Amino acid sequence: MSTSTDASRGTTLLLARHGQTIWHAENRYAGISDVALTDTGRAQAEALGRWAAAHPVDAIWTSPVSRAVITADPACRALRLTPRREPGLRECDFGVLEGRTLAEFAAEDPAAAAAFRTDPVAHPFPDAEDPAAAAERGAAALRRIAAAHPGERVLVVAHNTLFRLVLCTLLSIPAGEYRRVFPRLRNAAISELRMKSDGSAALLSLNVPCEPDVS
Repeated sequence: MSTSTDASRGTTLLLARHGQTIWHAENRYAGISDVALTDTGRAQAEALGRWAAAHPVDAIWTSPVSRAVITADPACRALRLTPRREPGLRECDFGVLEGRTLAEFAAEDPAAAAAFRTDPVAHPFPDAEDPAAAAERGAAALRRIAAAHPGERVLVVAHNTLFRLVLCTLLSIPAGEYRRVFPRLRNAAISELRMKSDGSAALLSLNVPCEPDVS
């Protein structure tokens, strides 16, 4: 049970990217696509479950996308918690890049790929979700979760690009810098974010592996 003193310190969100997927090795974009975890990804999910069992976690929230739900399952079982799904945590829709690599796109349209690399928010992929809008929906989702768990520690399992955009938004970093400031979030690693009731946020740690051999 959280105390008033705990609540005054804000909510601790333990952000974890889902486990490795079958598109990971080739770095293919998996936004709205339903992509399976690899054996390594399932091992990463189990490691996250062991980590959660050894650390204080009061609640678990996930993206509704299956790779995030499956990654959170061992932690839910270990802690006997029912996961709550937040639609606002789904990954960005990458449009024509779904299932493709940036190199493949660059070979087809080098100018558009170069513009994306310069500023991925101002120049998103064709038919993709507006990254600025994705950042706002993801930030709003984390704020709702934090408000629902004052003073508690919450494991949140979602996605690489969405989390990076959201971190920029919450930390007052220009969203177009997300690929430079946060090159990647490691699969099933923990990034600790402290959320205050006034909406402010502080990043306390980034990409801390649950177990070095599976991250």
